[in-house]
Amino acid sequence: HHRSHNSSLLQRIMDAAYKRPSGHSAFIPTKKVKRDVGEETAAIFAVDSKPGALQDALAVFKEMEVDLMHIESRPSRTTLDHYEFYITSKSAEDKVRQAIAKLTTSGATATILDRNPDTSNPTWFPRKIRELDMFADRVLDAGRDLQSDHPGFTDKVYRERRAYFADIAIAYKHGTPIPHVEYTEEEVKTWGIIFNKLVDLYPTHACAEFNAVFPLLRENCDYQPHTVPQLEKISQFLHESTGFRLRPVAGLLSSRDFLAGLAFRVFHSTQYIRHSSKPLYTPEPDLCHEILGHVPLFANKAFAEFSQEIGLASLGATDEDIVRLATLFWFTVEFGVCRQNGELKAYGAGLLSSFGELSYCLSDKPEIRPFEPAKTCEQEYPVTEYQPVYFVADSFESAKQKVRDFARQMKKPFTAHYNPYTECIELLDNATQMKELALSIQSDMNALVAALDRRT
Repeated sequence: HHRSHNSSLLQRIMDAAYKRPSGHSAFIPTKKVKRDVGEETAAIFAVDSKPGALQDALAVFKEMEVDLMHIESRPSRTTLDHYEFYITSKSAEDKVRQAIAKLTTSGATATILDRNPDTSNPTWFPRKIRELDMFADRVLDAGRDLQSDHPGFTDKVYRERRAYFADIAIAYKHGTPIPHVEYTEEEVKTWGIIFNKLVDLYPTHACAEFNAVFPLLRENCDYQPHTVPQLEKISQFLHESTGFRLRPVAGLLSSRDFLAGLAFRVFHSTQYIRHSSKPLYTPEPDLCHEILGHVPLFANKAFAEFSQEIGLASLGATDEDIVRLATLFWFTVEFGVCRQNGELKAYGAGLLSSFGELSYCLSDKPEIRPFEPAKTCEQEYPVTEYQPVYFVADSFESAKQKVRDFARQMKKPFTAHYNPYTECIELLDNATQMKELALSIQSDMNALVAALDRRT
């Protein structure tokens, strides 16, 4: 077969094929993007290694009047006795798509490649943890540009401070330490007011898992009223506890981008602090919300797994399903309540970082409903006022299973699995991948059996 001289570029492009869904005998169309005249369409397909398989495939392209500019082959990474072929063409993209679709009717695996992946495109999603760097400048709101009704809109110093934090987040790259921030006297004072207000409520209003972790944060991460904790130190603590990490973000991300981070056990956290004129109110998530509301439970194994489950479900999901998953996130990770020893307790970050709503949510004023994902995901909710409805979970484990069952009903041709050793997303869409995961699970089970034997 003809081979290109630019093998390094080809390798990157073929690697990109594994950043989108693929499956046996299934064509996964990517979002159509208008191409410039003369721009190439790239695709990858896999066929059996039997004699004549390539000729049969090429005959399909000829029949559909697709001129191939380049073709290269290699053994399949995922299926034994299969070969993968990378092709490019300057023919009309519709013709290439028709040819690829026809190939799948004969048992081939095929997909059009997106060489300029767009994170708003549901057929593309990060497969490697470092690809989260792509989200850095994709802030929708609450970055350096403030709305006119924001408490700090007319405060020049505060706006400059917000721009400073935005620059840190945009410049940040995975694998590097989160920059240390010297918080101003005013920022420390604001943090202290919020901290002191909330810590008095936690013992009676927060769930047991939260209260088990919070003293550890005070001891190991400088959670004190006169010191603003640093994201890097907190991130290290979380990673040692459950594998979760923090990374700075300039403001609000899209639901798709934000949830994708959770699939890698990465939480995008702001570093700025709300305006000092209203210490008990913030129109957007700030550092106080992130590290008082979210962080403690990310150090809990069951909650970390539950949060990651929502993230994994979001990968490759349709826009409609992203809305449903974001709603589930809202009523659980942000505003969830649970029942412990017959009493309601808060576990949502929006509650645990709000003095007023933390008291309100456990009163007799709001409506309490059982957490059922199929119903919860359709519930409308206000953003700027207390929630009229909360959904109660029996436990994080039961909530995780319910989300997992809900995700199975989503129309996706694959199941996403996170490999904590490589920190990559693997698609369980073929027998080879499934066998490798089964062997890994078997190894863990053997270790568990050996440990149990030693106790008997």
